[in-house]
Amino acid sequence: MHIRYIIGVDGGGTGTRARLAAPDGAVLGQGDAGPSALGQGVTQAWVHIQRAVAHAFEAAGVPPAVPAVCAIGLGLSGAHVPSRREAFLSVAPAYAKVLLTDDGSTSLYGAMAGRPGAVVACGTGSIGEALHADGRRATVGGWGFGLGDEGSGAWLGLRAVRHAHRAQDGRAAPGALAEAVWAVTGRSREAMLAWSERANQAGYAQLAPLVFELEARDAFAAVLLREAVQAIEQHAQALDPSGTLPLVVTGSIGLRLKDRLAPATRQRLVEAAGDSADGALVLLRQALTDAVR
Repeated sequence: MHIRYIIGVDGGGTGTRARLAAPDGAVLGQGDAGPSALGQGVTQAWVHIQRAVAHAFEAAGVPPAVPAVCAIGLGLSGAHVPSRREAFLSVAPAYAKVLLTDDGSTSLYGAMAGRPGAVVACGTGSIGEALHADGRRATVGGWGFGLGDEGSGAWLGLRAVRHAHRAQDGRAAPGALAEAVWAVTGRSREAMLAWSERANQAGYAQLAPLVFELEARDAFAAVLLREAVQAIEQHAQALDPSGTLPLVVTGSIGLRLKDRLAPATRQRLVEAAGDSADGALVLLRQALTDAVR
């Protein structure tokens, strides 16, 4: 295979990031686009991935290359579901190499540069991944929006909307958080139902900043953030009960909450060597090297 470019992609429920590099790993440019979580649809995922790739070539100042001379590694939310993987790969453009895994794996390899460690990623969704010194892998959470994703932006937003539903019913006292949700969804039962029918993972995640903004004014918002911190702690404990692995907490929500973790957990925290797109490049380069041997 004559590969001129390698591309690492991080795709989640809110956005997609594509990092363009030379075969030796030297980064050339980066592009961003809309969500590519597979739970939101395979067609949408490829549209946004291709858009992010095009933006990466533009940022690099080089003409877009045909897929046949590019290898692409993708860490996508929802890629752990076999039916979604198969559907996604069945319509893949004709890249020289396509490597698909979930965004938890790429976050781990990016944060730890392939070395042993644990990562708890809380962004739009949440997942925990660990690589132990003996090569054993561990995964915690990552069950997806509606089922899991505890501590994530979508989880916070969904909990906030449920609270506003109860307040609208009179089952909970209305407060600053419910009022803020109503400002987005509408206050009537009909408006709230219509908003909820349209909303997806990204829509709920967009409400998460309200929880942070209103923490000091709304008791339920404060409860939600305490529970999100507990979720991060539980992920970290389940990944590494011995507490010996270095730990990275990442993602938009994780970064805002990591300073609230228990002292023993904070002592394990290290700075990430890279991000999920870097991890996709690490795994892709490993796969290409193995293919040559």
